Amino acid sequence: MRLSYENKLLGILALSFGFVFFDRLALSFLFPFIATELQLDNAQLGMLASALALTWSLSGVGLGALSDRLQARKPMLLLAVLAFSLFSAASGLVGGFVSLLLFRALMGVAEGPVLPIAQSMLAEASTPARRGFNMGIVNGSAPGLLGAVIGPPLLIALATAYGWRTAFYLSCIPGLLIAWLIWRHVRERAPHVSSATLSVRHGLPARGMLQLLRHRNILLCVLIACSYITWFIILISFTPTFLVQVKGLTPARMGAVMSSLGLAWVVWGALVPAISDHIGRKPAMVVFSLIAACCPLVLLQVNDFSTLLLLVFLSYTGLGCFTLFMATIPAETVSPTVIATALGMIMGVGELVGGFVAPTAAGMAADRYGLPVVMWIAMAAALLPALLSLGLRETAPRRVASAATLCHGDTATR
Repeated sequence: MRLSYENKLLGILALSFGFVFFDRLALSFLFPFIATELQLDNAQLGMLASALALTWSLSGVGLGALSDRLQARKPMLLLAVLAFSLFSAASGLVGGFVSLLLFRALMGVAEGPVLPIAQSMLAEASTPARRGFNMGIVNGSAPGLLGAVIGPPLLIALATAYGWRTAFYLSCIPGLLIAWLIWRHVRERAPHVSSATLSVRHGLPARGMLQLLRHRNILLCVLIACSYITWFIILISFTPTFLVQVKGLTPARMGAVMSSLGLAWVVWGALVPAISDHIGRKPAMVVFSLIAACCPLVLLQVNDFSTLLLLVFLSYTGLGCFTLFMATIPAETVSPTVIATALGMIMGVGELVGGFVAPTAAGMAADRYGLPVVMWIAMAAALLPALLSLGLRETAPRRVASAATLCHGDTATR
């Protein structure tokens, strides 16, 4: 049976963004090995994460908007996948902190436009009733599966057997295969899909980023991104080292906990957006953000290994929320012609604050006060989005249509 273009595109874009995070998170999993050879400390780990986040944010904003203006999403996506794969492999060539910092920064430039371009293509090709689910697969489940379930045990096993440099070299192979799939199967525009079906209500046809920020949903999504990316980057960057140095876990057990986080990422990454298709984007954001705030507390307080694995899985719900504030809500809020611009701005500003500033500050705090302090910072960073989400305007097609029907019914009875 031939796959529909919607499903084929979903699979290719899921692989694309999944391997973005496979390459991005490789440094976190390999850092205990790298730090020993290159004599790096926690502050430098934070700086490495910050450098990638800085270039990722600037690239996401600039190239995301450029893809809207040029309507050249396929070639830009193809070049981005090729480039980040090669720069990730080049990380294995480094001789010290400065060269590692350079290659991670270059990788951020290549990775920045992947999400806004991919989600703008998917939003256009998706059936409205399953838009949240599709976007959740690309934004949540795929990076969780490839970057946090498969990544930790595979990279740790390669580093243990052959060295961390070899692990980086081999990381480029999947990206080259994905680039071929994009070249062969992805189309610039989805066939037989009208942009008028993209969202329940369009708004803000203007292209200017400042004009986009006048819409309450877009402004709130930017603020939520700043806080939520802080939660994510701190957890994903410092948890491996925290588990080994503070909890005293072996590298294998640390990898198991990170895989539990990754499995939760896969499950909640698809489940939260799918639930939001039914209950609404706003209530899903509030409830699952509150649960996500519990994850750092679990890492701090739970010592039994089996219990830790279970509770980490149950509380790591935040990556499902990422799809909502970073892709689905904006796509259902603005005109189809500026989706990549809006998504790139939300991701870019969020990465600038949460990915660039926060890791370095957290690393310095960890060196001064101890690694447990980063978990308290992460907890606060998930509580704020729950509060901000209370101000969102609902965009889920089913909920908006239900509200419109109710409103019309009330009007008819008057």
